[in-house]
Amino acid sequence: MNTPLPPFANPLTHLGYEETKLLKPRAFSAVCARPGVGKTAFLVQMALWAMSRKKNVLHVSLGDPIKKVDLWYQDLFSHIARRSALPDAAAAWPTFLPRRFIMTFRVEGFSVPKLEERLADLVEQQIFTPHVIVIDGIESDSALHAFTAELQNLARKFLLPVWISVRIQEYPSTQEGHPPSTPLPESNASFESIVCIEGAADRIHVRGIKGGTPQALGTTLSLDPATLLLTTEKAS
Repeated sequence: MNTPLPPFANPLTHLGYEETKLLKPRAFSAVCARPGVGKTAFLVQMALWAMSRKKNVLHVSLGDPIKKVDLWYQDLFSHIARRSALPDAAAAWPTFLPRRFIMTFRVEGFSVPKLEERLADLVEQQIFTPHVIVIDGIESDSALHAFTAELQNLARKFLLPVWISVRIQEYPSTQEGHPPSTPLPESNASFESIVCIEGAADRIHVRGIKGGTPQALGTTLSLDPATLLLTTEKAS
């Protein structure tokens, strides 16, 4: 008998992002950070949470091989299972695997039409039907601007929420009592939700830029430097 999928907690509850909004069809969301600050760890945790909610996740990696992406999933699942006191993580992990499909592209070879073609093949051949797409490895906000409309159309056509990671060079400025400025000025209007990861070493903050509730203004999460799990904290 298979161990049922354990429902993990929504990682972004404390930033005011509701489950229904994050998993809503056509929702277009972004996580932004400088290189090496935690974008992949963030996306994998969002994917594992969606999988625990019985959603199929298509993980599109630009640059990283399948084996490396799979190791991210295994490591973060182990940490989440330990934190959640999951009784039998070894038995639960295989129940997650049918809900995940990893697709890779070279960064320079990626285009939204290519992704759409491969996605259509998966669905038409009944190999995998995703409920959520995460795209990891977009090189910069300027590269994103070049195909924002195509990604939005993809989300609308397949009725899927899409999360992407974007590399930025400057963190958004903050002012007390006001939401931080957007790190994606050219594409801001296209997104329902934007999250920014900032900091380095043992102090990495996760802030909601767009899409959270007003009540969560000023709240932050952190990435645990040992596990890279999202954890709660008070804004300093």
